[in-house]
Amino acid sequence: MLRPTILYLTAADVRAAMPPLAERLRLAERTMVALGGEAELPPKIGVHPRAHDSFGHAMPAHLRGRRPDGADDLVGLKWVVGYPGNSANHLPTIFATVIVNDPTTGIPTAILDGGPITAERTAAISGVVIGRFAPRVSGRAIRAGLIGAGVQGHSHVPVLGHLLPGVDLAIYDRSDARAEELAAYARGVEGIGRARAVADSQSAARDADVVVTAAAFGPVRQVMTDDWLAPDALVVAVDYATYVNAEVAREAGLFLVDEREQFLANRAAGLFEGYPDPATTFGEAIVDAVERPAAGRVVATHLGVGLADLIFADAIIRAAEAAGLGHELPR
Repeated sequence: MLRPTILYLTAADVRAAMPPLAERLRLAERTMVALGGEAELPPKIGVHPRAHDSFGHAMPAHLRGRRPDGADDLVGLKWVVGYPGNSANHLPTIFATVIVNDPTTGIPTAILDGGPITAERTAAISGVVIGRFAPRVSGRAIRAGLIGAGVQGHSHVPVLGHLLPGVDLAIYDRSDARAEELAAYARGVEGIGRARAVADSQSAARDADVVVTAAAFGPVRQVMTDDWLAPDALVVAVDYATYVNAEVAREAGLFLVDEREQFLANRAAGLFEGYPDPATTFGEAIVDAVERPAAGRVVATHLGVGLADLIFADAIIRAAEAAGLGHELPR
């Protein structure tokens, strides 16, 4: 039967229905494993509006369920648009919308503001990698460096505190005020032992056991070289190759990505010039129980997969309906 309305969830609705952190980590792991066989996920389809360095990406995804009639499949699309120049006018730089379809008829059933989903699913996927590949330390607090104090930087702080209890966190952002603000927030987050803003990105990375790069995309790329990093650091790149130089990936003991075909397509387009082929993917590492190398760095690169947005959206919709959240829009 055709549902007479489409459920619309605002950013506030999405935040209110967002699963708790432990569940987000489980959903992220489910996403990464599903990419190995249960999902169909083509590389992002992109357009490039006139504004400098702007982009629009369509990210369709399909996840097969267990029912033979497909009634528990997931089908949908994330549409994400980035305008980096907006930051100069104190406007958001990324806008995202998630559309969910009925898996048996294709009828659109829900539209969600994708901003909070993008933030939380990305940090949770980082968490899957951090939980498996962060180096073990003894006799001191584990150290983490976070480069970028925007939306992604903010969403990564609770994940770092949860997975690295007592972590000593150094934060860098081009805006000193924004770095200080995030450090102040971090000091109140469970699991964060110490948090401080630092003067430059090298100071954030130096001596860190875990480095997360979540800077805004820009024309200057691959600035973080081997000499910035501790010998056994885990480096999680959320910002493509904005920070992490190809030599860091080439010299790593293990280089892995969230989705291989997307990485190869982006490398062919010039966004990962000089990078090697990945040894494995996040999901393959889970299934194959890949262990951290005995020595050397681990470099994990995000491309961003629409399947994560779809899996998170499904959980959010179910929670929102149970709580009576959202707006019913007439067709």
